[in-house]
Formats: sequence, structure tokens, C-alpha cells
Amino acid sequence: MSVLFILFILVSAVTILLFLVLKLRISAFISLLLVAIYVGIITGMPLKSILDSIQQGMGSTLGFVAVVVGLGAIFGQILESSGGAEVLAHHLVNKFGNKKASWAMMLTGFIVAIPVFFDVGFIILVPLLYALARDTKKSLLYYAIPLLAGLAVTHSFIPPTPGPVAVAEIIDVSLGWVILFGFLLGIPTAILAGPVFGKYIAAKIAVSIPNEALSHGDTKDNISKDRLPSFYLIISIIGIPLLLIVLSTVTDLFVKLNTISSSLLTDTIVFCGHPFTALIIATLMAVYFLGIRTGKSRHEILRLSTKSLGPAGIIILITGAGGVLKQMLIDSGIGYVLANSIAGSSISPILLAWLLAALVRITQGSATVSMITAAGIIAPVLEVLNVSEIDRALIVLAIASGATILSHVNDSGFWLVGKYLGLTEKQTLQSWTVMETIIAVCGLVFCLIASALIK
Repeated sequence: MSVLFILFILVSAVTILLFLVLKLRISAFISLLLVAIYVGIITGMPLKSILDSIQQGMGSTLGFVAVVVGLGAIFGQILESSGGAEVLAHHLVNKFGNKKASWAMMLTGFIVAIPVFFDVGFIILVPLLYALARDTKKSLLYYAIPLLAGLAVTHSFIPPTPGPVAVAEIIDVSLGWVILFGFLLGIPTAILAGPVFGKYIAAKIAVSIPNEALSHGDTKDNISKDRLPSFYLIISIIGIPLLLIVLSTVTDLFVKLNTISSSLLTDTIVFCGHPFTALIIATLMAVYFLGIRTGKSRHEILRLSTKSLGPAGIIILITGAGGVLKQMLIDSGIGYVLANSIAGSSISPILLAWLLAALVRITQGSATVSMITAAGIIAPVLEVLNVSEIDRALIVLAIASGATILSHVNDSGFWLVGKYLGLTEKQTLQSWTVMETIIAVCGLVFCLIASALIK
């Protein structure tokens, strides 16, 4: 296969995917499967081999993702229903004070979005934004943009949120490295897109609290103040699985480098820090401390757990279809040819991954579909280029950054933010869309800098 033919296949595959999703309104899960089959047929793969690739790609991807995303969803749902997000926000605002409350909101969003989905985290914290804007007489954007930046960065950069988990599995990199660099690069990104940009745009656009008190849903149960969890308990439950995963990754690296000897202790650390084990521990802690200890019945905890798996199931299936596309590109030989072409050029895999995700994101709006599509295309290339695990982690973050860019009218987040903040479409573009683009560009720049420094 020539390079031009390979490029034609990739461009046509992405075009067909966008046509199926945008024009025909076919589920992203089915659309990705159809595109994978198209790639197999046009490259001349035997029909039986195409079916084998579908099964292998789906099975190998979901063996990991289904467990992590499922546990993470249950963990996040119980945290959300316990009132933990509000406890976290109020504690940080009190500590920072009204003058630096925008920084408190950014930090709140950054922490809350680790276990809780972006839209849910935003909706349950909107009343606090209203209260701050009312008390300080500042533009609502002064507090909203930092909160949104914190939520958006973590939702894209730091596992166990589904996006980076899915991309990390398709690209085959340890979650520990993604978490570590997600924090290192995510914090400065959130600062620039949050408090820094928030202060600027709030001075340009004066936004008052919407006239009608918008309901923030029934996601949180009514809990008496004496049964609300403490700030330090919330931080511990969120932080323990992340710490275990990173510790496991570092320990495993030291063992492989013969810096420390393999022993029962190192094996135990690696076992406890595996995402499966770490999230089981975190979920059980949440069930006990945020569920049973706050007076929830076993029936209620079961209801919350079941409820959380609905949205998780959609993400799991889309991720599996992305794994199928990756496998088809490998089995068809496209990945090998494309990798050799890239190896002979000056283009960075980090930049290429970012561009792929950004292209799909701008065109069809869904960050999840953008991430999965970009990961499926770039993964076979990385297999041949023998990219280091650290660079793979940076590529995960580059894809996450690209999939954040230029949120506009085809993205549900655009309308959600506009509705709850009482913004016009123009104001939403000037604030939310620009903030998302700052995250995307900063994420790319920081990934490229980190890659250059490490080399």
C-alpha cells in the first residue's frame, strides 16, 4: 500500500464516521464498527479476518476499560449523592476567602471531576456560584470559568474519568503515568484557563444570576448537616486510589530497572495499585463512609450503583468500538505503513494525535468520540515506532487536549453551560468556547515541552 492510498483510507474513514454520526444520526458505537469494517474491506482483508479483528479488538479493550469505568462510575455516583462535592467546595471557599474564591472554585472543580462526571459536577455546584456572585456583586463568570476549567481539565486529563482511561487502554500505557503527568500538566493548564482567563472575561462580560432560579436536578439526596462527610474524608477517598496507582507504577518501574529487588512487598504494592484493586478499595470505602455511615440503606446504595452504570455503559461500548478500529488498522497493515512514513518525517506523534482529536471534535462535538477515534488511529503507529511509556502518557494527554478544543453549538456542554449561567450564544462562545480552546492549546504546548525536556 502506498502512503497516498493510506491517507485516502484514513481521510475517507473519518469522513464516513462524521457522516454517519452527524447526518444519519447513527450511534457512535455502531458508526465506529461500520468504519472499522470499511477499513478492513477496502484494504483487502478476508471477510473472516475482519470478524476476527472485531472480536479481538472489542475483547482486548473492554477487558480493562469495562472494569475501571464501571467501578469509577459507582464511586462517583455515591460521592455525588453524599453531598461530598458541596462539602469540598464550601471548605475551600472558606479557606481561600471571597477575594480568592475563584481559585477555590478551580480547585474544587479539579478535585470533584476526578470521580464525578463533568456535567453532574457542574450542575450540583451551580448554586454555590450563584451565592458567590450575589454576595460579591461580581460577574457570574468570575467564579464560573475557574470552576468549569477545573472540571474540564480533570475530566479530560486524569483517570479514573472515562476519557483518559479509554485512551490509555487503546494506546497501551499505565494509568499511573497518565495520572502523574495529568496533574503536572493539568494544574498550570487549569490556572491559565480558569482564574487567569476568568478574571479577564468577567471584566468584559457582566453576567448576573439568571432571573429564574434554575433547578439543579435531583442528583443529590437531602442529607442533614450532621451526616455530611468531612472535607478530609472526601479528600482521602478520592486521593487514595490515585496514590495507590501512582505508587504501583513507580514501584514497578524501579523493579524493572533493578533499582530495588522484587519481593513480597513490591508485589503487594503493585497488586494494590492496579486500577482494578485501587478502585475496588475506593468504591468500598465510598459505600461504607459515604453510604452506610450517612444513613443510606443497602437498597438505596444498590439503586445508586445501578443508576451509575447507565452512562458508563455507553462510554464502555464506544471505547470497545474504538478498540475494534485500532485492531483493524493493525491487522490490515495500515498502522505499519503509516508508522514508517511518520518515522521518516519531522512530525511529532504528540502533535499528530492532537490534530486528529481536534479535527473530529470541531466537526462533530463529542469529546469522547474524538478521543476514541484519534486513539484508534494513532495506536498502531505507536506499536511500530516503539514509543516510550512516558511519551505514550503524553500522547494520551495530547489527545485529551485536542478533544477539548472549540466547543460550540454541536456540543451538549455548550448549551448546558449557557443555560445554567444565563448566557446568550455569543457570550457562551466568548467565554466557554475560548476557555475550552485555551485548555486544548495549553495542553498541547505543555505536552510538547514535557516530551522535549524528558528526551
